[in-house]
Amino acid sequence: MTYRRANFLSAAILLPLALAAGCAPSAERECLYQVSTLGALVEGVYDGNLAVGELKKHGDLGLGTFDAMDGEMVMLDGRVYRVRADGKAEEVGDEEATPFAAVTFFEADHTGSLEGPFDLALVEEMLDRTLPTKNIPYAIVIEGTFARVKTRSIPRQTKPYPRLAEVATKQTTFAFENPRGTLVGLRCPPYAKGLNLPGWHLHFLTAERTAGGHVLELVTEKVRFALDYTPAIRVVLPTGGAFWEADLAGEKSADLKRAEK
Repeated sequence: MTYRRANFLSAAILLPLALAAGCAPSAERECLYQVSTLGALVEGVYDGNLAVGELKKHGDLGLGTFDAMDGEMVMLDGRVYRVRADGKAEEVGDEEATPFAAVTFFEADHTGSLEGPFDLALVEEMLDRTLPTKNIPYAIVIEGTFARVKTRSIPRQTKPYPRLAEVATKQTTFAFENPRGTLVGLRCPPYAKGLNLPGWHLHFLTAERTAGGHVLELVTEKVRFALDYTPAIRVVLPTGGAFWEADLAGEKSADLKRAEK
C-alpha cells in the first residue's frame, strides 16, 4: 500500500466540515473531491464530463464509473482501473471520462488489522467501531487475503440511457475464491444521501490488478486496513447537458438499494 496524500467545467459546491475554508489548496489533501452526484447517476446521467487525467489532479485513491456506465472505476496509488463487464481490470488512459467519481489524496490517519473469517456486514460493523465520528467521510484501503469476494460490473450503456435500477438488473457478477487483493472504498455520512452513497461503498482489485469490481459480498481471512479521515467535500457539477435536465428531486434510497444488490 502506498499512502500519499485537483474545470472542465463547472459549478462547484463546497461543503466545509471541519475545514472552514472548504477545499482551499492547503486543505485539498484532506478533501473528498466528487464529480457530479449519485442522485444524477440514479436518474441515468451517464455522459462523461471530466477526464481521468484531470481527476488525478484531485486524488490518488477513489472509485466511480466511466462514460456510458462502462464498468467500475478503481483508483489506487494514483492509477485508474476499469473493471469491465467480464470482470477483468485494465488501466485506463487519461483521456477516458467519468460521469461520477469520488477521490482523495490518501494519507492514513488510523490503521489496524482484522483476522477473520468476517463477512461484509461484520467488517463494516467492526470498522464503524474504529471511527472517531460518523459525521465525516472516510476513505479506506483494505489489503490482504480473502476467503471469498463476490463483485459485479455493468456493461456499457447506449442512449437513451435507462435509469440505474434498470441497468443493475443487467449486471454480471464474479466470485473470487481465496484471492489476495485490495479493497478501495469510501464511507459517507447519512446526510450525504443524494450526493453519494451513505455508509460503506467498496470496490475490489486482485493483487495482480487484473480483475475486480463493485463488492457485493465478501469473507475476509487476514487483512489490514488504513483509514483516511476526510473532513471536507467538494462536489463539482456539470454545466449543462443531461444533468441540467434531470429530475433530481425526491427520494432515491429505494433505487439505490436495488442498484447496490
